[in-house]
Amino acid sequence: MAEGSVVFSLAPYHILSYGTLLGTQVFHTFINSITSFKVLERPQFAILQRAVFPKYFGIQTAGPVLLALTYPGSSGAFGVASSLTGVFHPSNRWGVLVPLGTIFATGLLNLAYLLPETNKITALRRQQEKKDSKASYDAGSQSKDMLALNKQFGQIHGISSLANLITLIATIVYGFNLASRLE
Repeated sequence: MAEGSVVFSLAPYHILSYGTLLGTQVFHTFINSITSFKVLERPQFAILQRAVFPKYFGIQTAGPVLLALTYPGSSGAFGVASSLTGVFHPSNRWGVLVPLGTIFATGLLNLAYLLPETNKITALRRQQEKKDSKASYDAGSQSKDMLALNKQFGQIHGISSLANLITLIATIVYGFNLASRLE
């Protein structure tokens, strides 16, 4: 390979990292989760999601870090440096730093707080189901304790879904910035 080969630059690794991040988000959000919810019984769906979400949120958290580390600067005397220096360059504040920071923050929020909180509420719901002899999602009236747990679960799940949507939008915004550099 030639000394100036693209293999030795950050660009292909940056593009592959971006594609992996966006592809994972789109696939999980719009295909995997929806299909799994439709074809699996509720308990099996919950088991699958508990196994997948740590990895998914881990990718959402690690992805922007990898993108920042592989950020390909621009060449030339007045170009922006590569890697973290380029990400933090004032000219990249809104098109690079803010989207990558948003992806990282929302992914970390889901991974470190919302996922454990959701799992905690889910465990409490399972305990309450045993006490009530009724699933949390069964039709008809629920106990006051189950109603409170279902409300908590709905709130945390809603915040997590919103954070996931913000992550996806920020990833797309960054993709437009990345695409503008290809012209």
